[in-house]
Amino acid sequence: MSSVDWDSTTVIGSKAKAPKVTRNASDLNAARRTGAVVSTEKKISGGVNKAHQTTDHQRIVKLDRENEVAPPTKVAPSVGRAMQTARMDLKLSQKDVAQKINEKPSVLQDYESGKAIPNAQILSKLERVLAVKLRGNDIGKKLEGPKKS
Repeated sequence: MSSVDWDSTTVIGSKAKAPKVTRNASDLNAARRTGAVVSTEKKISGGVNKAHQTTDHQRIVKLDRENEVAPPTKVAPSVGRAMQTARMDLKLSQKDVAQKINEKPSVLQDYESGKAIPNAQILSKLERVLAVKLRGNDIGKKLEGPKKS
């Protein structure tokens, strides 16, 4: 036990001094009088109308976006029309079909309007409920039910 240092002290619960941010001149002058370290930072966009401001960073981002890959494809309009006609033939509303496939009505609306990004699971559910082919060739073709033997 000879390696124990009895002269050192450990302080528990003391907080380290965090730098203080001041916004008025009197606090700044008081800190200078006491000899504290004072540093100033200029805001990049201080006092500038942000609606009409373009920074170098924004220009670089625009250049990067020009080189990006094209956005993902949306559902073809023929798929939306096939869905809509099949739904009308079954006399179902968008809400009814959405409830049958366990999706929100807005999802079905996006598919019919051609705004949705195609999802194979949702399309297969729709094919099952509407009994219409929505993927591959022959979009809009009626599907035959299971063959009975």
